[in-house]
Amino acid sequence: MAIEQLIAEQQEETREIVEALLEDGSVKDAQYTIEHHFASADFEALEKVAVDAFKAGFAVEDAEEVELDDGAIVYCFDAVTEHELDIERLDKDCEALIRLAEKHEVLYDGWGTYFVESEDAAE
Repeated sequence: MAIEQLIAEQQEETREIVEALLEDGSVKDAQYTIEHHFASADFEALEKVAVDAFKAGFAVEDAEEVELDDGAIVYCFDAVTEHELDIERLDKDCEALIRLAEKHEVLYDGWGTYFVESEDAAE
């Protein structure tokens, strides 16, 4: 799949995630912890992405080893940042990270975050 198509698909998914969070009542202007996911069977390639993501301003979590259902071993880590659910910012970050993943031939596996409940609802 061409990188431009990957970016376009991620942009569509970003809009779906943000819309679902807001429809469920998550706070629009809250600070969200955004976790961008990477995976690869090649630990050294994954490590290079981690270094580049760190240089780009992301916090980088330690890589984990995961055994897949077929017994294959892959390594994964998250590049983390905090900001509002700003679609333009998410698109920019996703595109940059997809390009890093492509450069080092690892998988960019999208991003995730957590529901943020309003303070009124928490009481």
